[in-house]
Amino acid sequence: MTTTLDRARCGLKAHPLALDAAIAAGVLVCMVAGSFVDPRGEDGVSWAVRTPAPLSLALMTLGAAALALRRRVPRTVLAVTGAVSLVECVTGDPRTPVVMSAVVALFTVAAATDRSTTWRLGLPTMIVLTGAAMLGGIRPWYAQDNLAVFAWTGMAAAGGDAVRSRRAFVRAMRERAERAERTREEEARRRVVEERLRIARDLHDVVAHHIALVNVQAGVAAHIMDKRPDQAKEALAHVREAGRSALNELRATVGLLRQSDDPEAPTEPAPGLHRLDELVATFRNAGLHVEVARADGTTALPAAVDLAAFRIVQEALTNVQKHAGTGARAEVSVVRVGPNVEITVLDDGAGADDGPAPAGGGHGLLGMRERVTALRGTLTTGPRYGSGFRVHAILPVTTRTRAPGDAV
Repeated sequence: MTTTLDRARCGLKAHPLALDAAIAAGVLVCMVAGSFVDPRGEDGVSWAVRTPAPLSLALMTLGAAALALRRRVPRTVLAVTGAVSLVECVTGDPRTPVVMSAVVALFTVAAATDRSTTWRLGLPTMIVLTGAAMLGGIRPWYAQDNLAVFAWTGMAAAGGDAVRSRRAFVRAMRERAERAERTREEEARRRVVEERLRIARDLHDVVAHHIALVNVQAGVAAHIMDKRPDQAKEALAHVREAGRSALNELRATVGLLRQSDDPEAPTEPAPGLHRLDELVATFRNAGLHVEVARADGTTALPAAVDLAAFRIVQEALTNVQKHAGTGARAEVSVVRVGPNVEITVLDDGAGADDGPAPAGGGHGLLGMRERVTALRGTLTTGPRYGSGFRVHAILPVTTRTRAPGDAV
């Protein structure tokens, strides 16, 4: 039963003209039926049957026919039905319910337009039709039929305005829900993109660092294999250690990606400046001369700042290893300056520039910049005067990650 009603309702909404024609026919039937009834009769109390005048029947037909177009031209339909109702109020004796068509038309105008239009058109309609009913007939002005005209037109205007307000409220709620859904989808997409960038940065830092060390140590081992086998074995041991470290870090990263939810606590401490000596030792074992100067105090840094500082040093030294060679000298300084931590990595080798990166690489500087920008810090990179390269990062100790819509 419910399915049949829903199907019929959808069919009527799909054909509004047919629905309006059906409403017009129903109003015509009600008006014609009401025109044959005299509520007073001969004794003034009981009901009686009377025969309406041909003019009244014609006015009822014209008013009902106009209602078939009430959605397309609601103001014109109100004017037509108001006119036929006015004629009926003046000429009919006793009056037939032609004013019913004007009531339906006034309801449509109030529901389809705004409140000011309802007042501007509804109030004159009420006054004119009520005044004509009170002054045009032989009955007293306070007769029940005359007051009914005022009541029905007023309720039609109020009811139409209530329907319009309800539709506007439902439309606003639907638009708000759709907007909230779009916002949630955009936020989800933004988080996915940020997570992909974070994973790409971590994987790049891990792989680039260890593969660079493996490449250097493997080259050394190949070069001295025949002349100094003991040192070649030592270089191969460093290759093995670097490979094991790379596998462990990759396994930890992939393990986090496989989890369906966030772990309650990390399985091992995240890399930070507390591992700076260990990191520098790996480069020194690869033949790079690195000097470290620290003046960052003993205050623990926030996890995000600590990780970013470690990754910046790691990537900068990896670039020195790759582009400047093992014969270059690198200097690393970590200094606490007020509310910031400044990271500086210098080398005296051939250096690099900010130009186009070679095919398959060039994401190191971009990853460093993304890390620093996420912490609202600043990063400066570029060739040094003469030769070499300089990386300088300023990281706020009190960080606030970037929110959607914040300016860069």
